[in-house]
Amino acid sequence: MIDPALFEKIAAQLIAADQVEVEGALLPVRRTSSQRLKTVAFTSGGQKYQAIEQNPDKPSRWGQLARSGHQVVQFKNVANNRFVAVSVDGKVNVYGGRTPRAAG
Repeated sequence: MIDPALFEKIAAQLIAADQVEVEGALLPVRRTSSQRLKTVAFTSGGQKYQAIEQNPDKPSRWGQLARSGHQVVQFKNVANNRFVAVSVDGKVNVYGGRTPRAAG
């Protein structure tokens, strides 16, 4: 299960630092080989994920946001190689996810 609060913290750290702290572990921020985008691999809830800085050269709406100065980070599930969430300026949007409703 995706923890949006954790993903928000990871996105903020990925953009600003050389290390990301996840559940007490310090993980190094690396750069992709071709585009030199920041990335970090981490585990949450027994699942392996990869956070990747958005490529501003992509023609997608996420690329357009990155070009216009927004901080965009994509999150990929490593097991099935699918993007599961995106963070734009610190706000996480889970793809296909339903927001739990408050009781009452």
